[in-house]
Amino acid sequence: MSISATARDAATVGDATALEARARRLAMQFSASGARDILTTAIRQEFPGKIALVSSFGAESAALLHLVAEIDPATPVIFLDTEKHFAQTLSYRKKLARQLGLTNIQDIHPDTEEIAARDPDGDLWKRDADACCTLRKVVPLKGALNGFDAWITGRKQFHGGGRVNLPAFEASGEHIKVNPLIRWAPSDVEDYVAAHDLPPHPLVEQGYPSIGCWPCTHPAAADDDVRAGRWRGAAKTECGIHTSAI
Repeated sequence: MSISATARDAATVGDATALEARARRLAMQFSASGARDILTTAIRQEFPGKIALVSSFGAESAALLHLVAEIDPATPVIFLDTEKHFAQTLSYRKKLARQLGLTNIQDIHPDTEEIAARDPDGDLWKRDADACCTLRKVVPLKGALNGFDAWITGRKQFHGGGRVNLPAFEASGEHIKVNPLIRWAPSDVEDYVAAHDLPPHPLVEQGYPSIGCWPCTHPAAADDDVRAGRWRGAAKTECGIHTSAI
């Protein structure tokens, strides 16, 4: 007997409600917890074998990657290779993976047929930055997260915008996002990196406090917002992986 559309819709709503409830419970439970406690619980207890870290290997990435490597170096790390990254980012990704002993980094590329159809000249970012991000980041990540129940992000409240009220756990689409560093300040990141002798991204010393794809990333002044160099001159502040229900 086939399941009716009404029954399927009810099941979907029920799953979403349960996911929201679980995220709220965890967010309340860990509202005052540190990053290591949040990560250890997420990786070893709540979502064992069903959680991945999504990392850009950008300016602030080393600290979170180090924390995850200490808890379980086999944790899947998803790197969205948009084919628009700085060469320095690709080199940094290899250096950090080797130094931290991360054993399960998954390089995710956009679909070649979709690229050929929608961005054959590689300049979609000039005409429609949102469409470019969707093509090269949002859609590939959605596919990469199939089979996972949760994913870890490096977002922090001091980034501003829609991040100022981030909880440690939140429901998004079919997954729970884990945000262990929400309460970290810039000094916390700097202190952690120094304490563990982690290498900086090569572009940081050139004035890049936040690093994404090369066409849409620029240096920023020391007193600028940390993400001021991203999509400069546009209203856009997010690539879309955190504003889409993935």
